[in-house]
Amino acid sequence: MISQISKDKLSPQYASMKEPIEACVHCGFCLPTCPTYLTMGDEMNSPRGRIFLMKETLEGKIDPSEIDPFIDNCLGCLACVTSCPSGVEYGELISPYRSWSEKQRERGVLERLQRFALLKTIPYPNRFRIASKLASTFKPLAPYLPKSLGAMIELAPSQLPEKQRYDRLYPATGSRRGRVALLIGCAQQALSPKINQAAINVLTQNGIEVVVPESQGCCGSLAMHIGASKEAQAAAKKNFEAFSDDVDAIISTAAGCGSGMKEYETLFAGADKEFADQAKAFSAKIQDVCAYLDSVGFAPPKDREMPPIKVAYHDACHLAHAQKIRSAPRNLLRSVPGIELLEPAEWEICCGSAGSYNIEHPDAAKELGQRKVKNLMATNPDVIATGNIGCLTQIEFHSQGTDKPVPIVHTVQLLDGWSSRG
Repeated sequence: MISQISKDKLSPQYASMKEPIEACVHCGFCLPTCPTYLTMGDEMNSPRGRIFLMKETLEGKIDPSEIDPFIDNCLGCLACVTSCPSGVEYGELISPYRSWSEKQRERGVLERLQRFALLKTIPYPNRFRIASKLASTFKPLAPYLPKSLGAMIELAPSQLPEKQRYDRLYPATGSRRGRVALLIGCAQQALSPKINQAAINVLTQNGIEVVVPESQGCCGSLAMHIGASKEAQAAAKKNFEAFSDDVDAIISTAAGCGSGMKEYETLFAGADKEFADQAKAFSAKIQDVCAYLDSVGFAPPKDREMPPIKVAYHDACHLAHAQKIRSAPRNLLRSVPGIELLEPAEWEICCGSAGSYNIEHPDAAKELGQRKVKNLMATNPDVIATGNIGCLTQIEFHSQGTDKPVPIVHTVQLLDGWSSRG
């Protein structure tokens, strides 16, 4: 039972946390798939350990500040959900808990500055481009700066592709089979606009009309990941208005964005009914580009001949674990003549990107990134494909020192007859 004192301190949304907490039977099936348990090796950095800590805190037995480091270490990859035989919805715990605890924390000046920088740059493509250019000039200083600040500068791309402009509407080729709206993302717009263009090409070539809402913005996933629920809700509300067209689905090409938008119902739990209803309706329309293409039927491009290539497919955590999408990308890739699909070891282990994790926890993220690259390269691929911009940039970054660099692309680029990132 939660004590009366602790009840007074909790927000109303914690009524919804009791069920997933009590569903955990502490069996330990989650341990081998948890990246922090694998790399840090202690129980409090495992899913069942964190659930126990959250329970004790919510019951008023532990001060929230005592468990903050263990909660912060969690990547939120949700591999534990995939491996859990009891069906514990860990995502319904970690995000709400972070939102609640963030309101009570006293962070240091450097931490506050870093989080402010993340929230005010990455969700805004133009600002992100400017910040990346500035960061590239300071790269020689990165090893001498505080670790998290140095990581931000080190991870910033040295060059960015030209800015992509999008039409409001892209008509279907031939007979129209469907109509969708495309989320073009924020960081992805700056880092790899060719992904969105490839998605538009593949969708229209398969008879799908594509709408690109002009007033759309960041999905809010980054803010959700770090417990900034107010900023996440503001981003979501903006997109409720932007994606008001009558469409069959709202398409995401980034696993993190798609997963985040499917969590809007949790994000708005306890909010005004108007916004709670909008969140539920909006989330119901979210579909990953590969899942959508697989459901409506995909025809490989006939006018582009691809040489035989071996493709190592990397499962993005927020596609495989959060959205339960593994077969769709594989079905699509196998349908393209000339592609041999390769399966790396430890598909379920996170690459270490996970929102802002590789900035806030650079050492742990580096270990996971190098581990992922090693497993991918062991398949001896010609190209690596994945469904998330965060994974793509993380794997690319940690592939730089390998003997045989391999192109890393989004799955939809291969479906489009693949072009290199840029």
